[in-house]
Amino acid sequence: MLFLMSLCLLVYNLGQRELRNSLKRIKIGIKNQLGKLTLSPTLRWVFQCFQGIHLLTLNSVNQIVNLTAERNFILNCLPSSCQKILFAFLKLKQTFESKKIIHIQRNSNCSSNF
Repeated sequence: MLFLMSLCLLVYNLGQRELRNSLKRIKIGIKNQLGKLTLSPTLRWVFQCFQGIHLLTLNSVNQIVNLTAERNFILNCLPSSCQKILFAFLKLKQTFESKKIIHIQRNSNCSSNF
């Protein structure tokens, strides 16, 4: 368990360092929690910024919903591997949410029969 936790912290720290180096290289900051520009955001804050993004599938076409210009800028500051991970996570999140909706619909159908 200690090894796994250490590995997670290492990946977290490397991602944060990559983002900060990218922001310093282009000399543009992103807004922090107070709305002020910063060149050294925490990765936790970046994760919170991405909370509202969803993947929508209509007619077998995937579309990312709620991807603002600022979120897109942050995403472009990260390496392409991080972008692929985000899209994979969104797809996984969509799968879980659709199963949750199906489960709720089944439960509501069962309760309406009583």
